[in-house]
Amino acid sequence: MSAAKTRAQSLIDENAVVVFSKSYCPYCDSSKKLLKSLNAKFTVLELDQDEEGSAIQSALAEISGQRTVPNIYIKQKHIGGNSDLQAKKDLKELLADAGAL
Repeated sequence: MSAAKTRAQSLIDENAVVVFSKSYCPYCDSSKKLLKSLNAKFTVLELDQDEEGSAIQSALAEISGQRTVPNIYIKQKHIGGNSDLQAKKDLKELLADAGAL
């Protein structure tokens, strides 16, 4: 397994909520704002500000099949992107179950 894939998988495994993001992405901002509005505890990795960002993004495509950002995981489960997160009717329950609220 590549170092980038190992790092991505570790972030997913060790955090209740992870948002793989890019700092300039409006969809990423929407996802982070939604999570903040719910007072959720979450980890963000800004791929455009990380020296391994490009490799991690490729690794995420292998892990989840999704190459775009945001790439969101809750309780080690791939949620999808911003539209998937926004559409989650049970988001509060998912976050509570993950221990992120």
